[in-house]
Amino acid sequence: MMTLLGPNGIRTMSQHQQELIWKKLLAAGPYPVEAFAFVREGLNYAVEHVHEDAELLDEADRHITGQELCIGLRDLAIETYGLLAPVVLEHWNVKRTNDFGQIVFAMIDAGLMTRTSSDSLEDFQAVYDFEDAFNREVLLSRIGAG
Repeated sequence: MMTLLGPNGIRTMSQHQQELIWKKLLAAGPYPVEAFAFVREGLNYAVEHVHEDAELLDEADRHITGQELCIGLRDLAIETYGLLAPVVLEHWNVKRTNDFGQIVFAMIDAGLMTRTSSDSLEDFQAVYDFEDAFNREVLLSRIGAG
């Protein structure tokens, strides 16, 4: 789905331009900068898990769906924060997969990510239930499996 724009990407921008974009993003919504940074990191994480040899692919071939991104974000949250994953996400006002979509599309609108014509906010609707995905038993089994 989304593609990050960055140092080796399509577009570069000055530090001042980046600061203005981030100020606009943060002023527009309920999500802190940490949530945006997490989604950005999660996109790379998900691409690497969906596509073998992702680093060798052209940018267009690194596409993932909103559903794949949500699953990658769930896995990254558990891997990074363990039992605290649901607490951290809640602290960032991320309570459902649609929140991930809101963050992604805000970044797209700001020019920090790109999308294809088939990508939509609906791709993020109810991908999984946070209570089920981050319940204690699931977290303990996932952490123990890692």
